[in-house]
Amino acid sequence: MSDSAIVASKAGQIAIPIHALKGESLDASLNALDERERRLVAAVDFKGEAGRHLLVPDANGGIGRVLFGLGGADAVERSPLLFGRLGPALPAGLYRFASDVEQPELAALAFALGLYRFDRYRKPKESGVRLVAPEGVDLARINTIREGVVLARDLINTPANDLSPRDLAAAAEKLAARHGAKIDVIEGEILERGFPMIHAVGAASDRAPCLVDMRWGSENHPKVTLIGKGIVFDTGGLDIKPSAAMLLMKKDMGGAANVLGLASMIMDAGLRLRLRVLIPAAENAISGRAFRPGDILKSRKGMTVEIGNTDAEGRLVLADALALADEESPRLVVTMATLTGAARVALGPELPPFFTDDDVFADEIESAAAEVYDPVWRLPLWRPYDSWLHSKIADLNHISTNGFAGSIVAALFLRRFVSAVATFAHFDIYAWNPTSRPLGPEGGEAQVIRALFHHLAKIAS
Repeated sequence: MSDSAIVASKAGQIAIPIHALKGESLDASLNALDERERRLVAAVDFKGEAGRHLLVPDANGGIGRVLFGLGGADAVERSPLLFGRLGPALPAGLYRFASDVEQPELAALAFALGLYRFDRYRKPKESGVRLVAPEGVDLARINTIREGVVLARDLINTPANDLSPRDLAAAAEKLAARHGAKIDVIEGEILERGFPMIHAVGAASDRAPCLVDMRWGSENHPKVTLIGKGIVFDTGGLDIKPSAAMLLMKKDMGGAANVLGLASMIMDAGLRLRLRVLIPAAENAISGRAFRPGDILKSRKGMTVEIGNTDAEGRLVLADALALADEESPRLVVTMATLTGAARVALGPELPPFFTDDDVFADEIESAAAEVYDPVWRLPLWRPYDSWLHSKIADLNHISTNGFAGSIVAALFLRRFVSAVATFAHFDIYAWNPTSRPLGPEGGEAQVIRALFHHLAKIAS
């Protein structure tokens, strides 16, 4: 998807009107139609069901207007994001919202994101569908958010044969160049530079691991550090995954993709933040150089870590990056990672859990998420479970042995590597739509970053 589907209003534009209809007030809405149009609605039994649309022809056989159902007051999908279902269903043309739409900026954003297609490996097919920006919305903000989401989706959807750690770093370099950010990519000397766990996780692959370190903004502004898990493919290592579990492992760099998408939004909007982005990138492969269950790894923090399972590699690379972030005592550190299957068991693919000790931050993120319909759910950093990380021969193990509360235990492990940060928050995302949803098709997805951007824009004002 190239150009935005949302265009500025221009004098003299002729656009096909879209009438959004609520089921509970359908009769009143239909009164605005003429007799011919009402007969059509009755003939197809259109009742304003959520997500259903009807093309109403004009007297010349063209499209006179579009009716779009929002459902009744109790509709599950009753949100501005429902408009994401409409764009892909429309023929090419220029459209506009003709009726009052609740939260028109979100509705327009959803309309644009619903048109997303990943066309890197096939002939691009331009839909030709455009929406005139509703009056009073911030078109620049819509495009800023859209571009960040599209960047994340494109990276996640790219298969591992075309996305090595170096390729992921190149995507960060391209973003940095666009916004004048400083960037350092630590590659061949990652062990010598003090990142032993990133080195260990990536050692088995012939595609070397690296650490991306990008900085942008004034040092006088609040320091915010974003850390994204960049495992470009995860075999599970010597604790190899079954084949079915490996099918989606190209998305195991979803945390890095989402962090880059959020960074794109922040820089494009010029938020008054001092932004730092850290991406530990590696491939968890299998060879004679692979790290093993039972190995003891040194960490950048100085703690030793016993390996309980090589398929829990994401928290290891994040831990080294967290230790680096902690060294400059930022105001906020956010980690994003496709970290645990336990999070999906608990909350499913659409509702990412997050963890923080900062109650004020948690409330603010939950509020921001609700405002922009980008859901999250707080889970506890339950301290009694911290003892489950005990090791008899090292400072700690990186997993528990009882199989309980896997997402919480992973977050507690990460928490061990921050001590000087004012606020630490970890988001365990899925980064994938298992089926098509209003905001986008099946495939890679941006999660939480719209909520985080909404929150950060407030604190940076």
